[in-house]
Amino acid sequence: MGKLERWDPEDATFWDATGKRVAFRNLWISIPNLLMAFGVWIYWSMIIGMMQGLHDANPSLYAFPGVDGQPQTGNAYKALLYTLPAVAGLAGATLRIPNSFAVAICGGSNVKFLTTLLLIIPALGTGLALKNPETPFVTYIVLAVFSGVGGGAFASSMSNISFFFPKRVQGLSLGLNAGLGNLGVSIFQFVIPWIVTIGIFGGTSYPLKGENIWLHNASLVWVPILAACALLAFLFMNNLPQHSFGSALAAYGRFFWLELLGFAGVTVAVLLLLQAPSWTFAPDLLETLFIVLIAIAVTMGLMRYATPAQTRQNLRRQFSIFGNKHNWIMTYLYVMTFGSFIGYSNAFPKLLKDVFGYIRVDEHGVALASAVVNPNAPDILKYAFLGAAMGAAIRPVGGWLSDKLGGARVTQWDTVIMVAAALGCAWVIRIASASPQPEKYFLPFLLLFILLFATTGIGNGSTFRMIAVIFPKDLAGPVLGWTSAVAAYGAFLIPTIFATQIEAGTPEYALYGFTAYYVSCIVLNWWYYARKNAEIKC
Repeated sequence: MGKLERWDPEDATFWDATGKRVAFRNLWISIPNLLMAFGVWIYWSMIIGMMQGLHDANPSLYAFPGVDGQPQTGNAYKALLYTLPAVAGLAGATLRIPNSFAVAICGGSNVKFLTTLLLIIPALGTGLALKNPETPFVTYIVLAVFSGVGGGAFASSMSNISFFFPKRVQGLSLGLNAGLGNLGVSIFQFVIPWIVTIGIFGGTSYPLKGENIWLHNASLVWVPILAACALLAFLFMNNLPQHSFGSALAAYGRFFWLELLGFAGVTVAVLLLLQAPSWTFAPDLLETLFIVLIAIAVTMGLMRYATPAQTRQNLRRQFSIFGNKHNWIMTYLYVMTFGSFIGYSNAFPKLLKDVFGYIRVDEHGVALASAVVNPNAPDILKYAFLGAAMGAAIRPVGGWLSDKLGGARVTQWDTVIMVAAALGCAWVIRIASASPQPEKYFLPFLLLFILLFATTGIGNGSTFRMIAVIFPKDLAGPVLGWTSAVAAYGAFLIPTIFATQIEAGTPEYALYGFTAYYVSCIVLNWWYYARKNAEIKC
């Protein structure tokens, strides 16, 4: 609908007469676009689980060779498949960096339209690749990189919506956009197991647990919906007057250039990731963090020095957030909340399969030479969507509670519960892995992990509300975008860490490490924001 001539949501008269209607129209269109973006970004979590199931049933399907040219088997195959959601997570997080600043120089409506349009590429490409079970693994790596566009969309979407609403309802409006947008993860995780059992796009099906599976449906079904969402954004969303972007064609050009710079950073990081198994200079976790730092450094460097002069000047103003210590503190805290949500969403379906889908000991508790498929394993695909659904649905509650009680207080107690839930999940994994009947422990694990997801959702809402209060309006948007960009690396870090520990046979160790980090967040939040004489009460 083009560019608005005036926008001042803090003016109560303007808000009641015009602003509220326009703001909510943009919000209601932003939500389904963001929902689809999240879904395409994270659908690898479901695809790899079904890939693994089809491969278990018929080892000739989706058999990917290792560096020695021989097909991967056992824990090595399981760890390899985690690479796809990890690459998508790495790409999505890195692309959030340019997207954090894109709205101010390209216009919110323009960015939303182009982002959704771009997502048709990985959705269509993944479907065509899955039609052929002999498609090389590197093809899936490239498609996972392109699906990262959906992860990048969150930064621009949240930054854009933050400008539309007055501060007094920032918690609720951002919570609705993010929470309902995050539902894309669980909606995809719910729909995909059902849609792959229907031959709506033709192609060859393969049997899995008594059903015919058309795995390519998992991505092809979303192509027409993405096209419709892009059209809605083009026709009915607005660009705001305070955002400098000139003509639509110039704005499109700047957007694609920023995305290209982001993809350059992603390419360097993914190449490093693929080489990481041969590294010996540091522990796996440090190597993983090194890759993240390189991705950020390359992307930020290119944005600083490889953009047109006018764009650099605008970016330089927004880069002032990096001199504010609270930007870094809130980034650290937001990694705990959103980073955990998106990371667990990316890993949860396959983690369920890896923990409860195999038996590792005999009836006497003696370790088997190699794990065997558990014939009594629960149907993982029926439950995989529940965690992300809980985290997304409860996020607006976190924003609403923070509007009433204060974001720092909600964050503090929410993190305490998060620590308890993570430790509980680790304990159940430990005893299930040592049992000849791991399925007996499935229900307590599922309930504890859903609680863990709930804490990430509430914390998402409370920390975003804290940012909206801590920073002035002109900086809140870039800070929201930046913190969401760094936090999105959880989609890379958590699957990668789980893959390392799955291969070592100790997945519970990953949760012990996450718990230690959550405890540090409790201390930091209390000192700066939650205690009686805190530097900033929010």
